[in-house]
Amino acid sequence: MIKIGIVGDIGSGKSYIAKQFGYPVFNADVEVSKIYKKNRKCYKKLKKILPDYVKSFPIKKRNLAKAVIDNQKNLKKIIKIIHPEIHIRLLTFTKKNKKKKFIILDIPLLIENKINKKNDILVFVDAEKKDVDKKLKKKYKGNLKIVNKLKKFQLHIERKKNKSHFIIKNNFKHNSVKKSVKRILNKILLNA
Repeated sequence: MIKIGIVGDIGSGKSYIAKQFGYPVFNADVEVSKIYKKNRKCYKKLKKILPDYVKSFPIKKRNLAKAVIDNQKNLKKIIKIIHPEIHIRLLTFTKKNKKKKFIILDIPLLIENKINKKNDILVFVDAEKKDVDKKLKKKYKGNLKIVNKLKKFQLHIERKKNKSHFIIKNNFKHNSVKKSVKRILNKILLNA
C-alpha cells in the first residue's frame, strides 16, 4: 500500500483533490467533526480545560473556534486532546485498507505533526491566493481571525511545497484536476 499525503494552504482545496484520487481517503477534519458529535470522553476532557467554551454535548465547533480566537494557547489544549483520538482512527483506517493500492491522507498538519513517513508520497495543492481568499471568506463568513490563528501552526507554504514530490495546480476546474491526478498516479505506479 502506498500512502499519498495531500498538503497545502488552508482553503487550497486539499479535500476536493484527495477525493479525486478515487482511493480511500482519511479526512482528519471529518473525523474531528465525528469526535465533537459522538465522543463523550473528549467532551468531558475539553469541558474540564475549556469550561467557558464547552458547555454542552455535542461540542459546537464555533465555541472551540471562539476559544482559539480568544487565546492562541487554547488551540494547543484542544490538539492535545483530539490528536490522540485522530491517531487511533488513522491506525484503524490504515489497517482496514491495507490491501488497497493507495490510501489518501487528508490531514491538515500532516508534516507539522510528523504523521507522514519517509516513504509516503506528498502532493502539494497549489491554488491562486485570490481563489483561496474568496473560498475562506465564504466558509468563515468573512471572519478570518481563526484562519490566521491556524496558520501559525503550519509550516510556511514554500517549505511544504519543497518537501512535496508532486504539485497539483488547483484552478477549481474539475477536468484539469482529474488529468493532474491521473498523471501523478501513473508516475507513482511507474516508480513503484
